[in-house]
Amino acid sequence: MGQIPRNLQGVLWSTPINELDLDKHKSYIIHQILMYGDFSHIQWLFNTYSKKQIKKVFLEKPQKIYTKPALNYISKYILELKNHPSFNKYVSTIYKNS
Repeated sequence: MGQIPRNLQGVLWSTPINELDLDKHKSYIIHQILMYGDFSHIQWLFNTYSKKQIKKVFLEKPQKIYTKPALNYISKYILELKNHPSFNKYVSTIYKNS
């Protein structure tokens, strides 16, 4: 794996890019980019991790950072999941009505 591009700092805002490890911080990186990244960021994500790795992290280590519309789009179109993930595992209570 390579390094994290500087243009991802705005999406991975909680930690300086040079302190992130692609393996150690995989869950954080994947979820942040899926929720807050643009298409170029998502393209980098899929060039860095396999689709299988991304799906595994998404399903096995859910994070409550998604809105309902974003979760629908990511699960159906980006990750092409057959079964819809539970909103309770991914959608924060502040986003429940979104």
